[in-house]
Amino acid sequence: MDAITAQRSSALLTDRYELTMLQAALRSGAAHRRSVFEVFTRRLPNGRRYGVLAGTGRVLDAVEDFRFTTPQLDWLADQRVVDEDTLRYLADYRFTGDIHGYPEGEVYFPGSPLLTVEGSFAEAVILETVILSILNHDSAIAAAASRMTAAAGDRPVIEMGARRAHEQAAVAAARAAYLAGFSATSDLEAGFTYGIPTTGTAAHAFTLLHDSEKDAFTAQIESMGRATTLLVDTYDLAEAVRTAVEVAGPDLGAVRIDSGDLTLLAHRVRRQLDELGATGTKIIVTSDLDEYAIAALAAAPVNGYGVGTSLVTGSGHPTCAMVYKLVARESAAGGELVPVAKRSVGGKTSIGGRKWAARRPDADGVAEAEVVGTGPVPAELEPHLLHVPLITAGEVVGRESLDAARERHRRARAALPLSATQLSRGEPVIGTERHTG
Repeated sequence: MDAITAQRSSALLTDRYELTMLQAALRSGAAHRRSVFEVFTRRLPNGRRYGVLAGTGRVLDAVEDFRFTTPQLDWLADQRVVDEDTLRYLADYRFTGDIHGYPEGEVYFPGSPLLTVEGSFAEAVILETVILSILNHDSAIAAAASRMTAAAGDRPVIEMGARRAHEQAAVAAARAAYLAGFSATSDLEAGFTYGIPTTGTAAHAFTLLHDSEKDAFTAQIESMGRATTLLVDTYDLAEAVRTAVEVAGPDLGAVRIDSGDLTLLAHRVRRQLDELGATGTKIIVTSDLDEYAIAALAAAPVNGYGVGTSLVTGSGHPTCAMVYKLVARESAAGGELVPVAKRSVGGKTSIGGRKWAARRPDADGVAEAEVVGTGPVPAELEPHLLHVPLITAGEVVGRESLDAARERHRRARAALPLSATQLSRGEPVIGTERHTG
């Protein structure tokens, strides 16, 4: 039983110091003080106009699975990571507190209180690493994906990055990309686990395997039908397009170009396809694309894009610099929550107190400010509050479908000023205002 459970346990996806802090807090008697932790980022990656929250659903799963198994506890004891009292606490660990925050797919800005975790210090502090590792990774991918889908407009973008990332990170990346508007993934595990549409046909190796390009195309058409996509740049591009239409006929689904000057080649291939009568055959382009390359192809006769390396590496920003900070804790006398905050130099200060957040719209319904406050919420901002309950008294209450988060992101991005989707470097598209009640 433990061996099976250990496969699902997220309890050791953490840093050692989470458990040593727990041990010391148990020793001092402060471990059971009610505490409030907050996830936020002090700044967006350089030049980005907005962030995208992704991974919330995976966080909920990780909190549910945060259980220490017997083999894990034995290992902690053998390695002398913590003492016997702490091991006994961990053996019965269950998160019984509350988590609320921005719903998945929502956009965010510097200082946005993305996730608020409230419980005893003991049960909340040890969730830090697993929460941050999920949100920092998935949100970085989603932010890059959002820029790419914005640049692509109505043209579909396919996630093809599995071979450029850790095998499990690739699955999470596919999920985050789909949330931010990608239409499909090449990764079958992502399709199986999250219900994301999958796509893919053949690589250059398939063409090279056969004695001729015609033999390869014939085999693929006979196996997959005329709606398939033929890869046409293994040898001579013009000859391959000619052969593809000869084998499949004018009803060929699509051709894929994976190298060269994609804008120039797309125009040539489109003209050739039309001359051959394959006017409905689509052109898919791949080859180290990012949001800038996609934007540059906007005027080219391209019907879709496949993106790999740039997507799974966050297009130059593989993390979001999110942090998990204690912002309030129970007073020594008990009962009252006291705001606490880091006050060190070097730009790493934080603001104490449990916070709410609202996105204030202008008269046209376009977002004009992210308002973050403590104390009472102004009446005019109540309809625009962003936090939703995710876990209440240890029970998940905010789980939703990936499609719901995907639709939320579409709406949230559409409600931002138009300059949000510009790829030129700039400041966050709306400012963050502080409100103290």
